[in-house]
Amino acid sequence: MPRIPIFRLGRTTEEILPPRLASYSPELSLEGLQLGVDNLRHDVLLSPKFTEQVRLHIANLIVRHGGLEGLLAAETPQERGRPFAGGPNRPFKTSSKVGPADLKPLLSEQHIAALNRAKAAENLTLDLLARVATIKFLRTELNSQFAQLLERGRAMLKSYEGVRQQKALEYRERVAAFQVAKKIILRKAGQELFRVLREIEKETLARTRRSLFGEGREAQYQLFMNPLIFNEDGGDAYLNAEHYVMLGNYERDPDRFSNVRSITCAFLRSLSLVSDTEPDSKLDAWLNVPENAQELVGAGSPDDSTQEGRSQKTRLNSWVDLLEREKIMECALASYEVVPLLAEYSPRVNAQQLKNALISREERMRVEKLIEDHGKLSCESFYSAAARVAGCRGADRARMAGRFLLDFLRYHRDLRRVETLNSALDAVNLVANEKMRELSAMNGTLYEFLLVEEQKPAEDKVARHVIVKADVRDSSRLTRSLLQREMNPASYFSLNFYGPVNKLLAKYGARKVFLEGDAIILALLENEGDVSLAVARACVLAREMMEIVRGYNQLLERAGLPSLELGIGISFQDSAPMYLMDGEQRIMISDALNESDRLSACNKRVRRVIESMHSPFNVYAFQTAVDGDLADHPDDAFIRYNLNGIRLSEPAFQRLQQEISLEPCTLDLPALWGSEKFQLFSALVPVGNDIFRRIVLRSSRIPQIDPQTFSLKQWTDLSYYEVCTNSEVYTLLEANAAAGK
Repeated sequence: MPRIPIFRLGRTTEEILPPRLASYSPELSLEGLQLGVDNLRHDVLLSPKFTEQVRLHIANLIVRHGGLEGLLAAETPQERGRPFAGGPNRPFKTSSKVGPADLKPLLSEQHIAALNRAKAAENLTLDLLARVATIKFLRTELNSQFAQLLERGRAMLKSYEGVRQQKALEYRERVAAFQVAKKIILRKAGQELFRVLREIEKETLARTRRSLFGEGREAQYQLFMNPLIFNEDGGDAYLNAEHYVMLGNYERDPDRFSNVRSITCAFLRSLSLVSDTEPDSKLDAWLNVPENAQELVGAGSPDDSTQEGRSQKTRLNSWVDLLEREKIMECALASYEVVPLLAEYSPRVNAQQLKNALISREERMRVEKLIEDHGKLSCESFYSAAARVAGCRGADRARMAGRFLLDFLRYHRDLRRVETLNSALDAVNLVANEKMRELSAMNGTLYEFLLVEEQKPAEDKVARHVIVKADVRDSSRLTRSLLQREMNPASYFSLNFYGPVNKLLAKYGARKVFLEGDAIILALLENEGDVSLAVARACVLAREMMEIVRGYNQLLERAGLPSLELGIGISFQDSAPMYLMDGEQRIMISDALNESDRLSACNKRVRRVIESMHSPFNVYAFQTAVDGDLADHPDDAFIRYNLNGIRLSEPAFQRLQQEISLEPCTLDLPALWGSEKFQLFSALVPVGNDIFRRIVLRSSRIPQIDPQTFSLKQWTDLSYYEVCTNSEVYTLLEANAAAGK
């Protein structure tokens, strides 16, 4: 890439560093999904309960922003019973109680149900299809509900003909004002819907999606976080003034979008970054990255102390000159100064007219006349803004030019995003009648996204299960110690362990399998078609059990009582458990029970060795036999350490990788013998509405050791897995995340 020399004072030369521009082209792919009965679009049926309730919410938003509350209250009983938006013979009712507070959980529930369906099919494209279909439905209903309300107002006016002329005149003016303000009303209602969607994305959906699928397609979901999402052409002046910059709308405006884009492309070509034969698509990809404004012109305030900053200043001066030459600079200044004026003068004065009046004497006279005719408005704010536009010079002018470039790139990106979304909307067919639904379902081309209560109950057939065994360490010693103090061991274990654990079972959908003096065994069952994340929930349950015991131990230590130590094992079996009957009691039979017993075990000799190392981990496994003896005595070939730790079986770890996204992470922690190569993974587990718990997992090779000297012989190819319980590991992870590592 060529470097252009520029001349500076003192007869020295300095090269202009070329900008490092990033590229981005929005895309939204629905590939791999079955086309509908028309062989062109994907057939989608959204939850009937969801669509019915959202129609009421949208109608209520339009009524509120259109100022129709009092008008609709004056309807005659006959008009009030007219069939309306809810469907055939369903009278529409507005309610002041219906608002975003009620809409938010409804939208959240619908989107979470779609995510779960996508997870069940292991196909994130299904969730994208549901999101696109929901946006199409909301867009359609905004226009439909407005038309229905307008028709309802006109029908009401007919009932007032010939009687109560004064009221009829008042209502006629209000209906006419409602019709004229259509664009404003739909913009306000659409922005309220957008704010609700953005909130549930940030609070719930993004974390749930990353937990289930990772971050592979996050760029596509950014298309739904676009303020222009309910504005099909992106040309609303008020919306652009609020979020970007108000560009011109008319052919005569020098700052209309097409002209500004052409000038910006010419500016990029003047930097010799591309050849004259390079297609515009490359420039378009640069214009979709707002951060390029910083790289190009320092966002209007480059740092002169660095060579990069001086290069940015040179480009900034060229950008300002270009805007001045094309008569865009004054328009840009007026676009920013007009924003605070809109609340005072609009809609009495058109937003574009108000902006142009700040820089055009002829237009200013017209606006002054409109303000004076109103009678209650003052021109003071208008005159002050015009003076600021005229007086913007030097560094302030350059800074505004840089801001204009940044805001234009943001608008360009979001405009391209909404164009991409519009193409996806065209590929979705919202099934609106029962005949079409039956036809599409019969042909296996219908995608249904229903709320949980609308889904057909699956047969309660258990497909797989997870076993969690929590084993109390040295229970015999604890019992003797308590008896020597003339205390009741039964109440000690009940109050400090079994009782608190029982309170967790319903939260995680676990059930008790067996209870003995020093252990509790729990099961989490998964039915066919469930997306219950059984292993992930078992990991969080086990970690919470550890935290509860740790909290009770602090109370016990202050009271001078012995503390509890646990070892927890989690095993997974990809089949249903079996049962035998002892009278009326069912007794579970499962290989996972035996495996969980081994996973929760702890060798006393190894315990003394590991405790002397002050390791941050709580689970280890060691092979004592040579490889040839493993087949004959597999259980005797290993010694295990699990003190206040949680150990996963290998099938459980593999299942966990399918359930949620495990992100590799690196922490500076000590390793056994200095040569242990363990891996750490971090994951967020959804355990309820808007509730997530983080877990850190460790995978390590099993070392072969000399059992007499506990010295390392070699690292085997076998692995073991731990859910970390040491709070220092989580603190270190949070510190690294905060530091941006």
